[in-house]
Amino acid sequence: MSKREKIVAEPPPWKLLLWTAIAGLVFGLIGFGEIAEDWLRVARNNFHRHDASGRTVILLIDDKSLHEIGNWPWPRKVDGQLIDKLSAEGAKGIFFDLNSSFPSDSADDRAFAQALRQSGKVTLFTRSRNGRGSAARKIVDLPVPAFAANAKLAVGSFHYNYQNAVWQVLYSARVGGRTVPSFASAIASVGGTPNTQFRVDYSIDPTSIPSYSAGDVLTGAIGARELAGKDILIGIGTDVVGDSYFIPGYGKSFGVNVHAIAAETLRAGKPVDLGWFAAFLVSLAAVALALYTRRLRTRLAILTTSASALLIVPAFLEAHLIFADITPGLFVVLVVGTVLGWRRYRARGLVNPVSNLPNLSSLRHNREGRSQALVAARILNYEEIVSSLPSDKELHLVEQIAARLNVGAPGRLLYHGDGGIFAWFEEPRHPFGNHLDALHSLFRNPARVAGLPIDLTIAFGVEVGSGRSLTNRLASALVAADEAAHDGLKWKYHNPASLEDASWKLSMLSQLDDAIDRGEVWVAYQPKLNIASRRIIGAEALARWTHPEKGPIAASEFVAAAEQHNRIGKLTDFVLEKAVAAAAQINKRTDGFNVAVNLSARLLSDKGFTLRLSALLARHGLAPNHLTLELTETAALVDSGEGLDMIGRLRDLGINIAIDDYGTGQSTLDYLKKIAANEIKIDQSFVKGIVDNRSDRLMVQSTISLAHSLGRKVVAEGVEHRDILDVLVELECDIAQGFAVGRPMSLDSLAKRVATARKRNVA
Repeated sequence: MSKREKIVAEPPPWKLLLWTAIAGLVFGLIGFGEIAEDWLRVARNNFHRHDASGRTVILLIDDKSLHEIGNWPWPRKVDGQLIDKLSAEGAKGIFFDLNSSFPSDSADDRAFAQALRQSGKVTLFTRSRNGRGSAARKIVDLPVPAFAANAKLAVGSFHYNYQNAVWQVLYSARVGGRTVPSFASAIASVGGTPNTQFRVDYSIDPTSIPSYSAGDVLTGAIGARELAGKDILIGIGTDVVGDSYFIPGYGKSFGVNVHAIAAETLRAGKPVDLGWFAAFLVSLAAVALALYTRRLRTRLAILTTSASALLIVPAFLEAHLIFADITPGLFVVLVVGTVLGWRRYRARGLVNPVSNLPNLSSLRHNREGRSQALVAARILNYEEIVSSLPSDKELHLVEQIAARLNVGAPGRLLYHGDGGIFAWFEEPRHPFGNHLDALHSLFRNPARVAGLPIDLTIAFGVEVGSGRSLTNRLASALVAADEAAHDGLKWKYHNPASLEDASWKLSMLSQLDDAIDRGEVWVAYQPKLNIASRRIIGAEALARWTHPEKGPIAASEFVAAAEQHNRIGKLTDFVLEKAVAAAAQINKRTDGFNVAVNLSARLLSDKGFTLRLSALLARHGLAPNHLTLELTETAALVDSGEGLDMIGRLRDLGINIAIDDYGTGQSTLDYLKKIAANEIKIDQSFVKGIVDNRSDRLMVQSTISLAHSLGRKVVAEGVEHRDILDVLVELECDIAQGFAVGRPMSLDSLAKRVATARKRNVA
């Protein structure tokens, strides 16, 4: 998966899924989407619009009929004449959507009953409705018994909505103790369970249903050509009388038109109503898949496809009389899509612009991280690497770093800060040591960017959890990573007690200069052993600070701070003064003693440094070849013409130059090519592992061979055990330095040891 498609830290997916499911259920149960559902169905009907079968004909009691025959209600004998006329013209069935539950003129009623009896194909209107009042009795509107005895019955009542539209019609109903079909069922001869409804297919074009004025039948203007073999539906067709309804997609119409369209629906087949729950479940499954997918593009595709399917698929289903409500499902998709979109919008300021990984601001907003351990990783040479890469290759570098940090935990969410900072959360009970050691080992292999091998130097810091804000905890983890780097460690826990020393660290540099003047800073000497002769041939001068109140201050703390803040000059001059004096003193008794002093690359821009150093050597009478300057921060020298010129001048004075911490920089081969060094000092992180780690041993062996082929000596630092020294003998290393040779000591102790070794060799 591309790191550019990583999603910013967000709440667990199941929470959004649960609340969306609950909201969707409520949405569906209360019918909240009814209006939208109606409009969507009307829109879909346009995709499969079709004409009626032509087997049903509507006769309207319209304004024209009223004008020709008279005001409503007509005398029942006129209805009888209409029945006689229709029967004579060969109508298949005659359906009166008119109320005949009350008696009128007796002669007219007899004439109507006679017409019903003679026709034998008439169906009359009936209905059952609830009355008002405390009894809430059921009112049944049945035709007058004389009429009912000579005709069939059909239910003509509807349930209509806010729009006065009828979307569903009964198959049949219980009226007066018996089951009576609806007009639609009676016309289409399709039965169904009593009191159940079917959906009306309004994709049938109502204008395609033949419709005539009832008066034209009575006058003979409409005859057998239009009526023979057809089911004739007679009903109100004027606003003067009423019975108005809304036909979805067309507008105002009348109840008789609804009966006709419903009958045409059943003629095409028996509709299937899936309801809203099926589409809701499908949508819920789709959003669950999207929420548990990590790739942004896949999420977007799932949600877009789901919404499109909900809008389009029902059109194909409805063309086959399969109906489904989609608004609850569409609500679910839109809610999840909106929430994810809003999160994405908010996260635009919470991602690293290079990698698109969540940035450190995003980390600070992760509430769940408060109960977890926080691990910070710092690529120590990140800025130097990036400055040497083409502008479009930083992403490639970050992807390789992130891939290594995710080894062993592919689901880990990495946070990427500026300057090569990465962080993540871990369960506090997990064992960090082995895992971080393994990650550190991965970074010993160079990354490859634009075809070039790039060495990465990394350190880890861990803040287990202290109840403080994530901002403070992240700062503590980064401090621990810096301390690990300065102490030569792979990783380090944050020490909460160091918080108490915050004010001390802020004032440390200003106190350091005064401490040098007061004699609190002194120099210790760690001896160096010539492996071939087994003689002490020199020592490295190391600054030490004993504070009158705080006691010994770690050199990694004050030296690194002085170097980072460009205040290393006075400390270096002090150490050089003491070291040169010590070497001169020892060389008066023993020839060939060499002293080494760390030199920050920052001092190579000091044009007066070589003059001060020459004067210092002359004042103490020490030959320049007995002084070695170990260059730190050598990465800064590779592209620095001024620094390289200074090194050349120091070499011209006869001073030895050593490359310190070899193997941990950006491009060590480049150092050997450009820096005119006399010796190479292999970093202790490699030396300590040569007994048990085959890779470390090969690296040290190859470095020794390369250095010797270039005429340079090799110093191995970190020689803490005798077995390491034995391996170095096998590898033909030149010089060893470490606890197995000797710990840092005072000048007196060093002088005594050198003198004792000399007497032993003489004897």
